[in-house]
Amino acid sequence: MGLEDYKELVATCASICTMGQMLAGTLVCKDIYRKGSSRGFDAMPFLGGIGMCILMLQYAWIVRDPAMINVNVFGLLTNTAYMAVYYYYSPHTKDTLALIGKATAFVTVFLAYAQVESPEKIEFRFGLIVTILLLLLIASPLVHIGEIIKTKNTDILPFPLIFMGTIVSFLWLLYGLIINNVFIIFQNFVGFILSVLQLSLFVIYPSKSKDRASSQEKED
Repeated sequence: MGLEDYKELVATCASICTMGQMLAGTLVCKDIYRKGSSRGFDAMPFLGGIGMCILMLQYAWIVRDPAMINVNVFGLLTNTAYMAVYYYYSPHTKDTLALIGKATAFVTVFLAYAQVESPEKIEFRFGLIVTILLLLLIASPLVHIGEIIKTKNTDILPFPLIFMGTIVSFLWLLYGLIINNVFIIFQNFVGFILSVLQLSLFVIYPSKSKDRASSQEKED
């Protein structure tokens, strides 16, 4: 019995875990609702999520992969809902609309490219594009690594998202190996390594907020 026999099981597990990771945005929306404003919250995770889901959906259609299509349709719907909440509570709707416009133009360029590229080359070249963009999105928390090392504090990093991202990357890596898709293998192998590196920061620099909470409990 080879890995191919577990294709549907791995695809289902990967899809469910990815959807679980995408639902983490509800926690951010809950904080925005409680605050009554999206001031101080970054819109890019939502916009980036919408953009990547659209581009990954295009790639899924190119390779005709149902598992990837389903999970990215779900991601597109959830991130659109998150962005709607962000916009509704935004104190500067014009700036938010401008940001949405830029993101829309960015994604449209790549979608247009996918329509004019030759069928023989589109799978490889578009796969390369989405791989690069996805890895940039996964690696984005590492922008704060200098501050983390300086303060020896990982509070700025979203542990639940990174932890789930590690599991999701591993499952999609396994799925990529089963269907023998070089781009799915590469992007999730690198994504898995990046996620593990980010998780290691929590071991090296434990969260100070948790330490403070523990000390307060002991005092009480």
